[in-house]
Amino acid sequence: MLVNGTHYRTVWMGDDGASVEIIDQRKLPWAFEIATLRTTQDACQAIADMWVRGAGCIGAVAGHGMFLAAIECQNADVSGEAFDKMFKEKAMKLRAARPTAVNLAWAVDRVLGVVNLVQDTKEKVNLARDTAVLIADEDAEWCRKIGENGLSIIKSISDKKSENEPVNILTHCNAGWLAFTDHGSATAPIYAAHDAGIPVHVWVDETRPRNQGARLTAWELGQHGVPHTVVVDNVGGHLMQHGMVDMVITGTDRTSYTGDVANKIGTYLKALAAKDNDVPFYVALPSSTFDWNVRDGISEIPIEQRDGGEVRFIGGVEPGDSVAAERELNVVAEGSPVANFAFDVTPARLVTGLITERGVCEANESSILELFPEKLAKN
Repeated sequence: MLVNGTHYRTVWMGDDGASVEIIDQRKLPWAFEIATLRTTQDACQAIADMWVRGAGCIGAVAGHGMFLAAIECQNADVSGEAFDKMFKEKAMKLRAARPTAVNLAWAVDRVLGVVNLVQDTKEKVNLARDTAVLIADEDAEWCRKIGENGLSIIKSISDKKSENEPVNILTHCNAGWLAFTDHGSATAPIYAAHDAGIPVHVWVDETRPRNQGARLTAWELGQHGVPHTVVVDNVGGHLMQHGMVDMVITGTDRTSYTGDVANKIGTYLKALAAKDNDVPFYVALPSSTFDWNVRDGISEIPIEQRDGGEVRFIGGVEPGDSVAAERELNVVAEGSPVANFAFDVTPARLVTGLITERGVCEANESSILELFPEKLAKN
């Protein structure tokens, strides 16, 4: 996507052939900065401390982290079984960086499986690099196709409206191009519609506790010229009650093969409000975000609980100041304990449809497996 007119992805190989570059999302929207990852620990920290966020982006960074792990094993001058043992240990550290987003484990396991097929150390490193790049390329292409498949839904709503009347779309948290390698999941149909000349307007939840809607989604929509309005986390139900939302599109960090959706905390409440007001509620995701081993998302998907400081403090800058002037202010009464559940699970019955790179399906096992018949044997 474009940043001040220049195309960027969220993660790419460094020019030196031994490092990885990422967009440092902690600095946005006050500053656009690139961070360099040189070790497995760098990649773990970038994922755990939210330098990068979003299922697809986390997966792509994890894949690239496995390339860094392979270089470290090569530099340790180990080969054969010793390489494989060290490489697996580094893989497990990457896997543990965050628990909820399934793309992380999917990418780590994918690189691990490919590298274990060969014995030559140089070939292992080359395969790790090539697989990491392939994961990122696939993620971008899948999100582009999600945009194509979701475009028809937005167009059908637009066709029923008066000329130049926008389709009002509510999204939650950030499932934009910053959350993937490019295009985004929830935003991909929005960008596709905007680029096709269909009038759209996006209601952007701020979204607490880290304000990723206000800081990330709003910033990237602005970069692309998409009309949008930032609202507080809990205004969505009011907007729906008053006919100001035509559809909801969210992303997801893990979706069961029966259609239960784990996403940023508060998504469940949006889905309940949408159901009560007959507003279609869509979830956009690439196939890498399905967990083909999970049937009951509510009981089986692990919900990350993050540090309470994310709730207790809120960061920002004075108007006109740079990122260097960002301050954190305490917004919680002293002595009050804080809980910070990062995700919730929206049951499939509240989801109108899933928008994937292969098409749109209902949020149930039979419809999902129709799109992904190769998974039938597993389920």
